[in-house]
Amino acid sequence: MPELPEVQTVVNDLVAAGLVGQTITDVHIRWPGSIAGLKPDSFRQTLTGRRIESIQRRAKFIVWHLDNQLTMLTHLRMTGRFHLTALEAAYGKHDHVAFTINRQRQLRYQDTRKFGRFYLTDSEARLNRLGPEPLSRQFTARKLGQRLATHRRQLKPLLLDQHFLAGLGNIYVDEALWDAGLHPVRSSEKLTASEIRRLHRSIRKVLRRGLRNLGTTLGTGATTFYSVAGNRGRNRDELKVFRRNGKHCPRCRKIITRLVVGQRSTHVCEACQK
Repeated sequence: MPELPEVQTVVNDLVAAGLVGQTITDVHIRWPGSIAGLKPDSFRQTLTGRRIESIQRRAKFIVWHLDNQLTMLTHLRMTGRFHLTALEAAYGKHDHVAFTINRQRQLRYQDTRKFGRFYLTDSEARLNRLGPEPLSRQFTARKLGQRLATHRRQLKPLLLDQHFLAGLGNIYVDEALWDAGLHPVRSSEKLTASEIRRLHRSIRKVLRRGLRNLGTTLGTGATTFYSVAGNRGRNRDELKVFRRNGKHCPRCRKIITRLVVGQRSTHVCEACQK
């Protein structure tokens, strides 16, 4: 699933493609299941003629601010991606929604597994329920400590909870916990002040690295992450533990193991992460 660095990379690509200030002149829906909360005809009618005022990210959502104070959210889920194409280009098998931009080109949404969704209704309420942004200036080690102290949960499932902290997923939680030297099953309320500071620093470090590398692309299949321009994220080459089970830990040279924590595949160095 695209996480904060991948979603931000997509947002940056959409802005760089000049979509802000452009008008959606038509919407073609080829698979209605991509639309949540509205019938396809209502979705199309509501969006047609709307100008794109800004494109931003909140957690793992792409936030489209349109004129007349309308907000559209896109959640890419496992395999959603966007690509720009000419109006006359043939549709791909998994192109499910197409937005015509200024009657000149199309922004197409492709989703192999069909888990991604577009939301128009209650968009702001959905965003307000999310946790703080981990790269914001307001997200301090002190704030993280306060939030950790109010829970009694294992670290891995808690950090994956979007209501606790926004934007993290399996890749960057595993990487942050390794970087901080914390085991994923540690109980959140038992961390010391120094461990909280390490975790805070590590979360921001691995996310910034992912952003710098334009996201993480795993494998070469149709279901992996690609940018709007079709580029692969480079962060795979800098992963320390994620999907590296059986390989040597880059810090202590012990063997990385795979666990299941909170029903999620988890990668850990048992020597470094006590």
